[in-house]
Amino acid sequence: MAEIVYLLCALASTFCAVLLIRNYRRSGVRLALWTCLCFAGLALNNVLLFIDLVLLPTTLDLAILRTSIGLAAVLVLVIGLTWEET
Repeated sequence: MAEIVYLLCALASTFCAVLLIRNYRRSGVRLALWTCLCFAGLALNNVLLFIDLVLLPTTLDLAILRTSIGLAAVLVLVIGLTWEET
C-alpha cells in the first residue's frame, strides 16, 4: 500500500509542476516559475523515495540524496518567495 502512496505523491507533484509551468508561460508571473521548480524537486524526491524503499530496499541507501533534493526544492521556493517580495 505504501508503494502506491509514493507513486501517487510523485504523480501529484509532477502534475502540479506541469500546471505551474503552463501558468508561468501564459502569464509570465515569476512566482509560478519558482513554485514549479520546487514541485519538480519534490517530484524527484518522491521518485527517489520509491526507488530507495521499494526497488532497492537493502542494497543502497539514498536517504542523504533524497533529503538533499527535498531541502534544495524547498530552498528554491523560499528564495523565490523572498526575491519576489522585494
